[in-house]
Amino acid sequence: MNFTQTQITEILDEIANGKNGYQELLKLSLESIMRSERDEFNNLNSDVANGYRYSSVLGHGGKLELVIPRSRHHNFYPLILALIKDQNEEVKTLAYELYSSGLTTEQIGGLFDKIYGHHYSKSSISNMMSTARSDINSWLERDLEKRYPIIYIDATYWHTRRIDEVSSEAYYTILAVKEDRTREVLAIVNHPNEGSSNWRDAFEALRKRGLETVNLVVCDGLKGIENVIAEVFPMATVQLCTVHLTRNILSKVKPADKEQIAQELRVVFDPSNPSDTPEIGHNRFTMFVQKWMKKYPSLKIYLEPRYKLYFNYFNYHHEIRRMIYTTNWIERLNRNYKRTLRMRSAMPSPESVVFLIASVASRRTEYNKPIYQFIYETKLF
Repeated sequence: MNFTQTQITEILDEIANGKNGYQELLKLSLESIMRSERDEFNNLNSDVANGYRYSSVLGHGGKLELVIPRSRHHNFYPLILALIKDQNEEVKTLAYELYSSGLTTEQIGGLFDKIYGHHYSKSSISNMMSTARSDINSWLERDLEKRYPIIYIDATYWHTRRIDEVSSEAYYTILAVKEDRTREVLAIVNHPNEGSSNWRDAFEALRKRGLETVNLVVCDGLKGIENVIAEVFPMATVQLCTVHLTRNILSKVKPADKEQIAQELRVVFDPSNPSDTPEIGHNRFTMFVQKWMKKYPSLKIYLEPRYKLYFNYFNYHHEIRRMIYTTNWIERLNRNYKRTLRMRSAMPSPESVVFLIASVASRRTEYNKPIYQFIYETKLF
């Protein structure tokens, strides 16, 4: 059947002005291209046509139901489908980027409805991210270097559902400084609560992935943590977080005294004096405790020998002390986790939380830059 140019224009106008006209034109064009491509393929490969198959793909503003031509020997694959497949992969990537930036699966579905003209259920969006989940799991299980000069450890909590119960659960992060002075998140682990025995499990998992030596571990004052570190990493020095200690002390005094005590503690922990040693720092702290325990007897606990572990940072160059006497780097990372989690209230499972916060941790591009201040340190690097 032959049509004049005027007739072709009228037919196209009629289709374009109909319901979903643009989509219908796009569908006809793609199917025509694929049929022409099959004819050329069959001529070059001595093959013959063998009917059609059906496939649903995304089009501009909606979903297309395409009739795709086949060849008898099943070797024909239209080039245009490869391009469409690339677009579908881009949609999956976009879904992952939006999810890891804080949007819920329901919000992403609504956004895609506006962009592509097709509704995606929460389960559909979740299925789109299957490749991303596999990539994140591989990242969490990757092989590690044999030695990390410094690791920082801390846990944060988030409301998580387990079957039919929601509770606040602990998510452990291990952040390392590498020998090239860049940073890397080594592990993200879930346990319902934070405890020394759980940290032992996390450390043992690092060893199975190749880690042998750690020189300095920066952590909060969790009871017994120094014993676990000594057991798993016997060469490591332990530095307990001075910010956590300050908070604990301030929680035991009257509001009227908090400002003065906080100021005195800033002097006690001041890392800037090059001549300070752990002994000098601990002596300042002991004098502080003896002064204030007259008013607050409960502070006597801080005279125990364990509190010397808060002053090991004085063994290192004064230019890097501010970077190793607190767990601030992980605290900052925890805040980034919560910014992403905040839009979701309770998460549906521990695995979903680990996937989401690991997505955040794995994309910290600033960790790839060497930390200039560590050039001053010779004991660790």
